[in-house]
Amino acid sequence: MAGRDLRALFSTNDRQLEAAEAFTNRQAQWELVAATLAEHLRHVAEPGFDVEDLERPRNNVIVFHGVGGIGKTTLSRKLEAALAGADQRPAQWGEPAWSGERILPVHLDLSRSAGSSFEDLVLTIRAVLAELGRPMPAFDIALRRYWEQQHPGESLEEYLSRGGLAAKFGKAMPQQMQSALSDVAQALLLPGTVGSAVGALTGSLVRALRERRQTVRALAGCARLEALLEAEPDLDALSFYPHLLAWELAQLPADKKTVPVVLLDTFEDVGDRTHRDLERLIQRVVWLMPNVFFIVTGRSRLQWADPGLQGQLDYTGPAAWPGLASPAGGIPAARAARPAAGHGRQVLVGDFSPEDCDDHLARRLTRDGQPLISDGIRQVIIDRSHGLPLYLDLAVMRFLELRRTGHTPVPADFDHDFPALIARTLSDLTPNERHVLRSVALLDSFDLALATEAAGLQHEAPAMRLIERPFVRENPFGLWPYHLHGLIRSTIRSADDHADDRWSARDWEQAVARALAALGTQWQDHTGRDRILLVGCLRQGLALARDFRLDLDWLTDAAWSYVGDSVWEPIAPPALPDRGAALETPADALVELLAALARRQHEHRSITASRLAAVTRSGLLPTDVHEMAVYYLAKAQRDLGDSAGSRAGMQLVADGDGRLAPAARRGLAHLARLAGDFPTALNTARTLGWAGRQHRIEGDILWPHGDMHRAADAYATARDQAEHHGVAGERATSQAQRALVLAFTDPDRADDELHLAEQYLTGLDLRATAFTLRIAALVRDAGALPGLDIARALRAEIRDAGITAAEAVLELALAFHHAIAGEQDKVRAVIDRLNALARTGDYIYYADIARYMAGLPLPAPSSTIWCDDPDSVRSRWHQVVQDRRTRLGTAH
Repeated sequence: MAGRDLRALFSTNDRQLEAAEAFTNRQAQWELVAATLAEHLRHVAEPGFDVEDLERPRNNVIVFHGVGGIGKTTLSRKLEAALAGADQRPAQWGEPAWSGERILPVHLDLSRSAGSSFEDLVLTIRAVLAELGRPMPAFDIALRRYWEQQHPGESLEEYLSRGGLAAKFGKAMPQQMQSALSDVAQALLLPGTVGSAVGALTGSLVRALRERRQTVRALAGCARLEALLEAEPDLDALSFYPHLLAWELAQLPADKKTVPVVLLDTFEDVGDRTHRDLERLIQRVVWLMPNVFFIVTGRSRLQWADPGLQGQLDYTGPAAWPGLASPAGGIPAARAARPAAGHGRQVLVGDFSPEDCDDHLARRLTRDGQPLISDGIRQVIIDRSHGLPLYLDLAVMRFLELRRTGHTPVPADFDHDFPALIARTLSDLTPNERHVLRSVALLDSFDLALATEAAGLQHEAPAMRLIERPFVRENPFGLWPYHLHGLIRSTIRSADDHADDRWSARDWEQAVARALAALGTQWQDHTGRDRILLVGCLRQGLALARDFRLDLDWLTDAAWSYVGDSVWEPIAPPALPDRGAALETPADALVELLAALARRQHEHRSITASRLAAVTRSGLLPTDVHEMAVYYLAKAQRDLGDSAGSRAGMQLVADGDGRLAPAARRGLAHLARLAGDFPTALNTARTLGWAGRQHRIEGDILWPHGDMHRAADAYATARDQAEHHGVAGERATSQAQRALVLAFTDPDRADDELHLAEQYLTGLDLRATAFTLRIAALVRDAGALPGLDIARALRAEIRDAGITAAEAVLELALAFHHAIAGEQDKVRAVIDRLNALARTGDYIYYADIARYMAGLPLPAPSSTIWCDDPDSVRSRWHQVVQDRRTRLGTAH
């Protein structure tokens, strides 16, 4: 549907501009309406359906709810048109499932601006039924009695004309009402003018009904007509009269059967959770007209199925309104994460897709049939809108405003926030709900406790009310289940707020401090190890501290916990577009530090080293966290072959005797091992204990000596200690090393160890350990490898990562394979590559081991200092090759 966009048309002097109110396809919502209406038609056609059964559950209502500006009114109007005639239905919507039944739609605007009253609602429903061309005496007599009592001296006909109902639906309704009264008066043989004797008419009718006179047998079938005519004709009684309309509809002959569809729009203006007087009256109408289908559109879901409303409304609970109840599993029906159609009648109207947004903008303003808004501008608007139609409308008006001032719009003009979005969002919130909304706008996601603490409130009620709003989305499986609609959140945080209760800069500062403290409290108060909670609190806390230049507070301890598990999930918040790369605050430095540590699993170690060096040079971090940066910089330098730089960093941290001192001493042991000084490495390892990962370091020293069984035992001990202390990364690394060394001597057993290591590695981001596992698989299959393509691909990946130690072990695995096959030339080629890796003086012993395996002599005395006699080391490695040859049946 496309009409004239009058606001746009009257915003420009460009007479060639075509401004259309573009309706973007809502096919999914139409399909749901069509399916539920078809179900309703089948239900009312069943032989057992009784319009006077007031105890049967109701399924005659469907609700579309969503944030302000999402297009609910447009959808409601389009549904009205599509139900009125096939020519108004978009072709892509297809044909409905029903055929033959007459559908009679009527749209009712309940907004405050429309000024509609409950009387108007009842009169409008009756007026649209006038199209049937038949009097409805039961209802008409009761309504006439009500009108004369409540509006003495005011003609109903004049009221209908003044309110526009007569113009919209014609003058048939007053004529039908007069006809109904005349027919009843004639049947009762009443003299005089009926219009001035309604009281006498109703009194006589009640007596006739009570006496069961044949003269009124047509009305005698309405069991509750007598009671309604005897009741005081006030507003409360009027709300029960629709029962009479429902009864009249049920009396229609088969060829006149009609199903009204009442579209109640802007339902949020009916009232609030405290004042439900009007809602109670409207709900009563829906309940008393089970043969009428109602489509409700508004900002919030209907709460009629909530048992807690008993006493506030007449009909409540899931038994009364099964279609409005939350689906099984406790997932609230009002959330964005609601299951798809078929799981109830509460439907969140979602945002437009990017394609729908582009289509809307392209058709909204045109000249000579071509879109006036360029592709580049449309793309910026789409990206900023998060699919919210209201934002698209505001952007169109901004486009026209810019043209009106003589400026040619460019994409940068639409990197813009609209304060009107705040006004629309806040319009029906209580002061406390507004306070909570602004507070949670600081958070990516939240729960009730976090929202309440961030707002500084003592009770959760405002937060509980807020999460029912359609701009609060839910992921029931998330750490914190709730989050704000993306555009609403960004606008509240960044746009100029013109609300009467807008926050000052000081208010925002206090809210940020409360939010950061609340996150810290959730993490610190949790008992036991909860990695998901830790990472969640860190991600949100780091963003707050960085964006608002806060002190680190609890983030320091949380950073240590994050590092201690060696898991390395991505943790850094997105970069700020208006903030340069320079580190200016401790929070900037901590974010960069943790981001570099997590990204090192996906970047070349030289990039990691560069980022960590910048952190250490900034001098912004507290001493202990500064040492964290120095330590991991030293690790990166070791991987890159910069042993001198690594040794200086490790020694500095070890001398500081802080939290990472044991790890730094372990690093010094590694450096001694890489330099080929095994006795020094072993002596250092024996002083490390669990904190310095003593047993893993011992394994790293034992297996180059060919002492595979003792190395495997050392790794098993290291793995079990890590299991005991709950350090997942260390457990996976120790198990991977165990699988590697057993792959040399016992391939069958190594297969099981590899599977266990893969299980331990699941969910962790440990690149070097993953390389170890893949190398171990090559060692397990050495001598029987079908080709070396896998090894070549792995070498390329390791070089991309910049992990020299892993490349050296891979080359040793290839030397093992070629030695088993007796391919001496290929072993020598491997030795050449190992010598190239050892150009800095480290990793020399790997070339020695390759020669030992192949039985090749050393070209010169080696600088490697073994813990054992070199001949014993040579003998062990040569025997490993002989044992594999025997196993494969290829002994030379």
